[in-house]
Amino acid sequence: MALSEKDVRGIAEYAKIALTDDELTQMTSYMNDAVQMLEPVLQYDLPDVEPTFHPIGSLSNVMGDDLREPRARPAASTSRSKTPAARATATSACRPFWERGVERVMAQSFDSLTAAQIAAGVAAGDFTATEVAQASLAAIEAREGGVQAFLQVAPELALEAAARVDADRAAGKPLPPLAGVPLAIKDNMNLVGTRTTCASRMLENYQSVYTATCVQRMLDAGCLPMGKANMDEFAFGSSTESSAFHRTNNPWDTERVPGGSSGGSAAAVAAGEVALSLGSDTGGSIRQPASLCGVVGFKPTYGAVSRYGVVAFGSSLDQVGPFGRTVEDVALAMNALTGAGHDPYDCTSQDCAVDFTEHLNDSIEGKRVGIIPAFMEAEGLTPEVKAAVQRAAQELQNQGAELVEVDLPHLDAAIAAYYVIGPAEAFSNLARFDGIRYGYQEEGCANLSDQSSLSRAHGFGAEAKRRQMLGAYLLSSGVYDKYYYAAQKARTLITQDYDAAYAKVDTILMPASPRTAFKFGEISDPTQMYLSDLYTISLNICGNGGISVPLGLGVDTQLPVSAQLVGPAFKDRQLLTFARALERGFADAATGAPALSVAPDFDRKGGEL
Repeated sequence: MALSEKDVRGIAEYAKIALTDDELTQMTSYMNDAVQMLEPVLQYDLPDVEPTFHPIGSLSNVMGDDLREPRARPAASTSRSKTPAARATATSACRPFWERGVERVMAQSFDSLTAAQIAAGVAAGDFTATEVAQASLAAIEAREGGVQAFLQVAPELALEAAARVDADRAAGKPLPPLAGVPLAIKDNMNLVGTRTTCASRMLENYQSVYTATCVQRMLDAGCLPMGKANMDEFAFGSSTESSAFHRTNNPWDTERVPGGSSGGSAAAVAAGEVALSLGSDTGGSIRQPASLCGVVGFKPTYGAVSRYGVVAFGSSLDQVGPFGRTVEDVALAMNALTGAGHDPYDCTSQDCAVDFTEHLNDSIEGKRVGIIPAFMEAEGLTPEVKAAVQRAAQELQNQGAELVEVDLPHLDAAIAAYYVIGPAEAFSNLARFDGIRYGYQEEGCANLSDQSSLSRAHGFGAEAKRRQMLGAYLLSSGVYDKYYYAAQKARTLITQDYDAAYAKVDTILMPASPRTAFKFGEISDPTQMYLSDLYTISLNICGNGGISVPLGLGVDTQLPVSAQLVGPAFKDRQLLTFARALERGFADAATGAPALSVAPDFDRKGGEL
């Protein structure tokens, strides 16, 4: 039965969000469309299926078979004991040939260097961390007008961190493995000395009072915090259009979206403003913008990276991960993010310390790659993306992998299950923003009830209000039992489907996005936007890892296309081996350079070393 405006008004009162008459009409239409979209999940409310409420709950051995050899900490931590010269040699040895020689020949442009090259160059004394910071700041200044990737640039913090690196090197102290590498940080991650706004007016002036563990670990590895990257408000979106402050443009075509919700993080790397960035992925928010911007984007297994200090969207779905221009750079970032092991401040954090570069260039001969035929015929998948993923499959086969068809029979419920679980958890998490304790506060209210409902009405943007309204409805009496338990049972079945598939294959290949970057305003219906998450959402439901790897430019749009590789829980190191094989297969035949580099309109504009 359709929801009436009276029903929706009651839901708004429950959610403490004041709606105008026009907003009420629009919200009623949205709520009915959204509830209709959720219907497929109801068929999985089966009496013999137990619900799974959290991806960690069913894991008895979170270490997985990937850790055959006991290892207290990854080699990245061990490298701190090496001399700068020894570390530079070791770093060079694990890089492909096109990346070598940076220790001897200083590049002229900051954006031509990978994170591995920057760290090796700083360690070898080819340039200082301060020079790198200045080059990154110059690149940001020259390019931000076109890309708008940042919400806040932090030159003081970047230069202070660079000065510490340079002082340590001058004193002969060992440098950390990413010393001098510029880093952008998604603005839902706390960093002392910056605002953490989540791209929302609700938190417009919120000053970080502590630093998120994931950010701190990147800083401990030597990264330079260049600033906070733009995002969809509270991570609700797939285009970075819902940011309360400004849109971020795709560096490959500034009239198109960069994807979302980590659009600023992806665009900053694609525009050559930074070498690495951090994003968060709740339903594809790392992998989809990485695909649209032509960079590498990695969502690790849930629990691999601490979420302490990251503003929550969906607590059983959120995971932090890195963006970079190469798989090796992402591997080095993972060493930093996981090298210290379990974070006592995050109860979901697992001890997953391995050296992600150790087997990066291993052969995949004899390995099995899963192909899902239904995914390759799904509605909305464009011919150029389909063709690119087929080329990726052929390349993996050329390298000796066996292609095996697998089936995920319950995947038709993935989007519906996600849009039950996600909004329900979002409503719970965002209830703390009540207009009373911190955040935006409406002035002139007669009572606390009005202050809360009006603060939330004016502090949150349209999509944030939609997600919370949907979550409030789904958690309401009489509805909770109908949808929520069915979604968690669907979660059980989807997880079992992946487990069965991974009994046959080592990884699964699929698209990351059904299409290349679309134009701003092209998709105006929120529920249609949700459907674009088909290829990413299921990984968040079951908690497994996934990575987007650029394959070049699409034949039709001449925009970045990519393939996604997904793997079993806590076999992220193996997943990066497959990603590197794919990257290697699509590299330039003459130089070995990756399929895509910095977007040409931003390449070498500001930022000379």
